Amino acid sequence: MAEISKDQVKHVANLARLALEEEEVEKMTKQLGDIINYAELLNELDTDDVEPTTHVLDLKNVMRKDEPKEWIKKEDALKNAPDEEDGQFQVPSILE
Repeated sequence: MAEISKDQVKHVANLARLALEEEEVEKMTKQLGDIINYAELLNELDTDDVEPTTHVLDLKNVMRKDEPKEWIKKEDALKNAPDEEDGQFQVPSILE
């Protein structure tokens, strides 16, 4: 891949709303170029026999099975409510 230019760094900095000084642009140009060159090394790997994966570890969902079960009765839930009206929790109005 071609080297990254100062104009490209300035463009990306502008998109990210970053104000970079000229010496920072030069430093970032070199650093981003080094990162891109290092990432390009991955193109040299033979991945023909490697199956695509979504995760490197073989993880399974460890959540319990969702099964319905009895809950407390409405009257018991409303017993501890600070205010209740018509069988429902009464809360302060937030709209005028």
